[in-house]
Amino acid sequence: MKIKESVEGKVVVLTVNGNMMGGPETTELHDKVKSLITDGLTKIVIDLKGVKWMNSSGLGTLMACYTSLSEAGGALKLASVTEKVQSLFMITQLIKMFETYETADRAIASFED
Repeated sequence: MKIKESVEGKVVVLTVNGNMMGGPETTELHDKVKSLITDGLTKIVIDLKGVKWMNSSGLGTLMACYTSLSEAGGALKLASVTEKVQSLFMITQLIKMFETYETADRAIASFED
């Protein structure tokens, strides 16, 4: 799993590639989010277009990122969620927790409202 970081104004986009199946790689994503919060960056988009599948550990990592940002007064939005991952969100009812957008650009624009 690879994580690419880019900044668009006050919004950080983390583009994830590879499967989110737990272990040190998914922990790295939460550590990255916590580091951004420490730097005062609390508007984060996680772009999942490169994620074909995730298991419960991957879902747990996204929930941990969401919780850390919420507690810091920030927000997490997801972009480019693949059909398989979207169905996982539906089954687990996490679709109600996460704001999802078709593209990272739309997710970024939603912060400006």
